[in-house]
Amino acid sequence: MVTEDERGGALVPLRPQPPEAPALDDPRLSDVDQWGRSERARALCRLLYDPIYRNWFRAEWEGLDKIPAHGGALLVANHAAAIPSDAPVIMHGIETELRRPVYALADFLFRQTPVVGTVWSRVGGVAAHPDNAYRLLREQGELVLVFPEGTKGTAKTYGDRYRLRRFGRGGFVEIAMRAGVPIVPIAVVGAEESMPTLWRSPTLAKVLGLPYFPITANQLLLGPILGLVGYFPAKFKLRVLDPVHLDVPADQERYSKSRVMDTAESIRVSIQEALYDMLKNRQSVWRG
Repeated sequence: MVTEDERGGALVPLRPQPPEAPALDDPRLSDVDQWGRSERARALCRLLYDPIYRNWFRAEWEGLDKIPAHGGALLVANHAAAIPSDAPVIMHGIETELRRPVYALADFLFRQTPVVGTVWSRVGGVAAHPDNAYRLLREQGELVLVFPEGTKGTAKTYGDRYRLRRFGRGGFVEIAMRAGVPIVPIAVVGAEESMPTLWRSPTLAKVLGLPYFPITANQLLLGPILGLVGYFPAKFKLRVLDPVHLDVPADQERYSKSRVMDTAESIRVSIQEALYDMLKNRQSVWRG
C-alpha cells in the first residue's frame, strides 16, 4: 500500500548530495541504489507486468506529456482496491512511456512485511517519510508517487467507490514546497473495480494488526488465496491534470499551514472532479 506520511519534522538534507541518477537505459543500473531499488529487478518486473498492463487492465493515458521529462515532481493520485492495483499501473506506464523511474512512498507496515517489503523496495518502494521524499525530489530530481488518502482510500467499500477521502493534513504539499517541485495530480479510473471490497472485518484486522481486513468480490469468486492476487480485468483510464506550481521559496523553516491545507483540498477537488467527468463518459467498466 502506498501512502503519505504526515508525522511532520523538518525536511532537511541528511547527507551530502548524491550523484545524479542515471537514465533507465544506463547499463550501470544492475546495482541496488541507496533506496534499495534495483534496475535489474525493475526490468524483470516491467517484462512480467507488461502483459497485465496492456492486455488485462488495457491502461489508457490522457495528458501523459504533463509529467516533467526532467527534474523532480511529486505525483499525487487517488487510491483504491483492497490490495492496491493503481501504484504498479502508474509506475509501469510512466517508466515505459517516459523512460523515467518512479519511486513510490510505501507505508511502514507494508515495508516491514517479510519478503514483500524487500521485493517492494527492489522495484521502487521507499519508506514514507518526509526526509526520504525531500531527498528524492530536491537532491536527486526524481519522480515520487504518493497517495494522500492512504489506507482510507484502499479500505473503502464498493458503495463508496470514487469518493475521495480527505487528503490528510496536507503533508504532501509541504514536502513539495520544501523541495521546490511541482505537484502533478493524476485521476485513476479502474482500480476500484479491479478488487472491490464488499465489507471489512474489524475483528480480524485487530487480531492481525492491520489497518483493515477486506472481504472482496475476488475472494468470493476465486477463493481466499487466488482472490488475493487475482484482479478483475477492469479497464484503467488515467488522466494527468495540469501541474500545480506552488511559487514559494524552497527550504524554508516553515510554511503557512492554511496555504498548505487549502492547496491540498484544491488538489483533492480537482482529482475528484476529473473522476466524475471520466465516469460520466465511461460506457463500461470492462471496455472503458
